[in-house]
Amino acid sequence: MAGIKSARRERIKKGIRKHLAGSTERPRLTVFRSNKGIYAQIIDDVNGKTLVSASSSSKEFAASGNKVDQSKAVGKLVAEKAIAAGISKVVFDRNGYLYHGRIKSLADGAREGGLDF
Repeated sequence: MAGIKSARRERIKKGIRKHLAGSTERPRLTVFRSNKGIYAQIIDDVNGKTLVSASSSSKEFAASGNKVDQSKAVGKLVAEKAIAAGISKVVFDRNGYLYHGRIKSLADGAREGGLDF
């Protein structure tokens, strides 16, 4: 069953990435979630560089609670780092996941932190 779900996510991801790309002016905020944590990166696709990253397993992350609460805190953390790096507008890439639960919570946290998408 896991192979079927991951293949479906990869197919959805390819469809999304056909129409979505981050630029220097508006980089891409991409999300990855695993069973244990959630990770967010802001990527400049033109230069192929990761500008900002945050995860629930990083040292500067200090939030507790359930996974949805942790996701919101990661969103706020990535937004805080992005604002410090001079990035205020991004394109949100849900990476093939449904916009629901932890992914939605991370996006809401990033918006609350000051990112515009």
